[in-house]
Amino acid sequence: MIGNLYGRESVVNQFRSYMVDIQQVINLLPIHTIEATVERLHEARLTRKQIFVMGNGGSAATASHMGCDLAKNTLGANFPRPRVHALSDSTPLITAYGNDCGYDAIFAEQLSNFIEPGDVVLAISASGNSANVLKAIELANQHDAYTIGWSGYDGGQLATLVDLPLVVPCHNIEQIEDIHMMLAHMVTMGVRNAVQKHHPFTTNSNANGAVVLP
Repeated sequence: MIGNLYGRESVVNQFRSYMVDIQQVINLLPIHTIEATVERLHEARLTRKQIFVMGNGGSAATASHMGCDLAKNTLGANFPRPRVHALSDSTPLITAYGNDCGYDAIFAEQLSNFIEPGDVVLAISASGNSANVLKAIELANQHDAYTIGWSGYDGGQLATLVDLPLVVPCHNIEQIEDIHMMLAHMVTMGVRNAVQKHHPFTTNSNANGAVVLP
């Protein structure tokens, strides 16, 4: 047992401290920013825009999980199907671009094939300084996509590049990653609730030709 190896009291105290610390960080999260993320993703879905999510390492796993949940768990009768792409998912494509174009290009090269104005690109980077994430966000901005960035620490460069930054106020990498996963679940839940509460999608337009959301 772990207690026999390291001393049970010491380990239990670490667990308790971890839980107390992460709860304090959760209490500081900007709820309005989370809400704005849900609204933007829901709008993208209603207007048939694409949603791209990406990250490295643990953040890649979070991006993949979020992409899966958004694609599968937010369906609604008579609503357009979500067009979600997790850019961390294709090992052959990532390694091909990494080998031929450099690791910094693995997300931007994928985006170049699909990105259109009005699409949403959500980047997850604990440090906010992952070069391949920043390069992809710069490309998305150039194509008039809406960009969202989740980071930690001081936000890094990502927080200054995106339209909607969310910086987890924490300097513990494990806790930052925990909260990013929690945010992914919260946002998915929010989009699902929006689908359930809204009327079915229509193509009504206002006088300016803009889609009117239900």
